[in-house]
Amino acid sequence: MTAAEISRIAGVTRATVSNWRRRHDDFPAPSGGTDSSPLYDLEEVRAWLASRGQHTAATPSGELRTTLRLRERADVGTSDLLLLVLAAARRPAGDLTGLLALSDADLVKQANDAAAGAADVVPDTEPVRFTDADTAVLRALLLCVRDEGAQTALGVLAERELEDSAASGAYRTPTPLADLLARLVPGSPARVLDPACGSGTLLTAAAARGARELYGQDSLPVQARRTAVGLTLTAGEGADVTVRTGDSLRADAFPDLTVDAVLCNPPYGDRDWGHDELAYDSRWAYGFPPRAESELAWVQHALSHLEPGGHAVLLLPPATASRSSGRRIRAELIRSGALRAVAALPPGAAIPLHIGLQVWVLQRPEPTRPAYQTVLFVDTVGEPSVPGRGGSRSGSVDWARVTEQILSAWTAYAEDPDGFEAQAGVARAVSVVDLLDEVVDVTPARQVRASQADVDPQELAHEAAAAREGLAAAVRTVAELADTTSWDAARASAREWRTATVSDLARGGALKVLRAVPVPPRTMAAEAEAAETGAYGGERWRTLTGGDIARGTGPTGQVLDVQAEQMPEIAEGDVLVRNLVGGTGPVARVAGEEEAGALLGAGVHLFRPDPARLDPWFLLGFLSAEANLAGASTGSSTLHLSPGRLRVPLLPLEEQRRYGEVFRHVHALRTETQRAARLAEETARLLSGGLTGGQLLPRGT
Repeated sequence: MTAAEISRIAGVTRATVSNWRRRHDDFPAPSGGTDSSPLYDLEEVRAWLASRGQHTAATPSGELRTTLRLRERADVGTSDLLLLVLAAARRPAGDLTGLLALSDADLVKQANDAAAGAADVVPDTEPVRFTDADTAVLRALLLCVRDEGAQTALGVLAERELEDSAASGAYRTPTPLADLLARLVPGSPARVLDPACGSGTLLTAAAARGARELYGQDSLPVQARRTAVGLTLTAGEGADVTVRTGDSLRADAFPDLTVDAVLCNPPYGDRDWGHDELAYDSRWAYGFPPRAESELAWVQHALSHLEPGGHAVLLLPPATASRSSGRRIRAELIRSGALRAVAALPPGAAIPLHIGLQVWVLQRPEPTRPAYQTVLFVDTVGEPSVPGRGGSRSGSVDWARVTEQILSAWTAYAEDPDGFEAQAGVARAVSVVDLLDEVVDVTPARQVRASQADVDPQELAHEAAAAREGLAAAVRTVAELADTTSWDAARASAREWRTATVSDLARGGALKVLRAVPVPPRTMAAEAEAAETGAYGGERWRTLTGGDIARGTGPTGQVLDVQAEQMPEIAEGDVLVRNLVGGTGPVARVAGEEEAGALLGAGVHLFRPDPARLDPWFLLGFLSAEANLAGASTGSSTLHLSPGRLRVPLLPLEEQRRYGEVFRHVHALRTETQRAARLAEETARLLSGGLTGGQLLPRGT
């Protein structure tokens, strides 16, 4: 177990655990891990805590979390334990107390019998086989269900599932996104299908809105069981839950089923979706999907399961809207009136976090109704992130604003498609005739931009004036900084001095060099998803990344306890230098109040000077010098910094401070100049757009 887990079971802070490790010689020695991230034996830690009268403060869910991570036997996984949660939830608390009092052998037998009794939630899956090696996790699971409820136990298992699912590329749809997709279906559909149900987030959202017949299918048995168990626990007594395993495109478990609504977040970029064997399938009413267009196969699969007039809402990658190979199918969807709306989400809304996904709203045409003549487009990509909550590269999505914009536009459009009034820069209804060109591109940004003429002239004029005033103020500040001189020319030749490498200074105690241990991208994605969905209850930590330094922003990253264990905390006066030397933007900064307390994120080296021996601004100036960085970097197109090779002049502290003041001034000049450049670009954009859009006129016109 990690030090973070020790702090949780002991009910103390991580700093207290660090103090125990330093001050007590009898504290258990690491049994694994690395020097920067040691692992400890759980039983040794518990014995040490008990010897000091420190009783465990772990909750039943915390004990379950720890036991799951530490168990050695891997052939009994989350899928089997899910059935036990369902079986335990059907029993009164007294029965669970009796099970906990049984011997190991009797407990295993009872657990196998109980899981077998619940296995009918997903037929045709492998039977459960617990053994004596599983008794610790069985007891922890039953205790969690008894004391904190089945939903809590299900949430802990979901955390584990996030780790396991990362390898397969299967991720949960974030809860606020699932809620948005469910709310885009008009009315209150009674029967809902998700043909790629994953862990059931979309069907859960549909159940919350009144759906009573819930159908799901997934190719992964663990995902199918997760959906079945979760829905059985949450959907209520009157709900009819049917979940099956299998590939919905190749082996549809519900071939004759039609429903009121389909919700789906299908797999993306799957070239092995069944193109060769499904060439003559009756589902391809809008055209046979090319091999690279698996998403359009899922679109037509969803439409084939709808009653006439029923709606399907799918989450799709942006390439589906514009790839040339899908042009004919998109044209048929538009021409028939099946494609009703496309909404673009900001990056970070769901895995993959760096891509702005899109929501497609479709409707199965009704034979007696004429085809719709317009399609609604909504673009929320430009919406701001929630300040200080960087759950992804783009920051955490402001779901309240994104949901309100998409729902309000869709509701108004659905009520009166012909009378829909465009919302400048956000939403626009485009005629079918305009869409059916040679590319049939249904990217929202492309279509919404065409509504530039709808921008209010007075509003744009005020915005341009504010940008111009900000630019003028920034230019005045730059002029003042540029007019200040605090340096003199050297005499006949450039000054020379003795230097020492950072490695030498570190060995001498003049500074420390720290760097966060890299976290595998797969783990980062699972952690980010856990933070977004709320599946993980641990503390969230701000992190400063190399990108933050390059952009000149404060800490925008966010990690959870598992990663924070390996990340040093930033203090005022630390010098922070990007690992990737090339590219644009600043390379280094001195940490101030904004950075203090944040964790050192990926791509950053931290230099912590002894203030009695090194001035931080002096250190910043010489560490970030171009020649110094070039001499301490490796690579060709991308330069990676080797921090120990950087060189620093050996000067008295008082003289360092004189250099430091000048470097501080240079830093301020550079920062203000970059701000002025951004304001100049924004002012130019507003003026150019206003003049070409007709909102602004040349003076005297």
